[in-house]
Amino acid sequence: MKNNNGQTDAPILHRTLPGMIANILREEIIAGGLSGGVQLKQEELATKFSVSLSVVREALKSLEAEGLVRFYPNRGAVVSELSADEAREIFDIRLFLELGALELAIPNLTETDIAAAGSILCKADAEPHGRHWGELNWQFHETLYRAAGRPKLLTLIQTMHNNVERYMRLYLSTMNYQAKSQAEHRELLQACARQDVAAAQALLRRHMADASVNLGRYLSG
Repeated sequence: MKNNNGQTDAPILHRTLPGMIANILREEIIAGGLSGGVQLKQEELATKFSVSLSVVREALKSLEAEGLVRFYPNRGAVVSELSADEAREIFDIRLFLELGALELAIPNLTETDIAAAGSILCKADAEPHGRHWGELNWQFHETLYRAAGRPKLLTLIQTMHNNVERYMRLYLSTMNYQAKSQAEHRELLQACARQDVAAAQALLRRHMADASVNLGRYLSG
């Protein structure tokens, strides 16, 4: 699957049946169609997709590795539920990875990259449906980080992003956080355009720390 910039998103790439099924289930989980705590019955999934149980298990195992599914004795595979503590840990990991990605990416950012990221922010401003904000948020950050030339790092960052995306969609729409997030994105983009690594990292740290604290409060409530 290609994003708006014509690049292939690494975690979404699938060349096998398990990869295809994992992709479909991942999208359903992130979109909220499969909420936390829902049991994923392997027999039903095998029938739905007309595949063997072994194919379904492989797909679910890959989602388990991403933190979107958990296996429990006597219950099997269940869509994971995120606690406030887990959300904070994921944001800590994201911050560590994304600060490094920024440092590697900024010297390589072109005017085309900056323009593409700005265009994504304009799309987010005009987007009336909260369910698309998280996707556009990722596209913005991915556009910046791709210039780092580290596809494995980008894959790790997107995996962490997917773990909180389903909660961030709800949070952005119910807590009116989108306007603040957009303003912070524009500050970050300006720092990147100036190739000011220190300023960009400081802005990203503040941006993500604020989101982490507020999402933690939201989940705790």
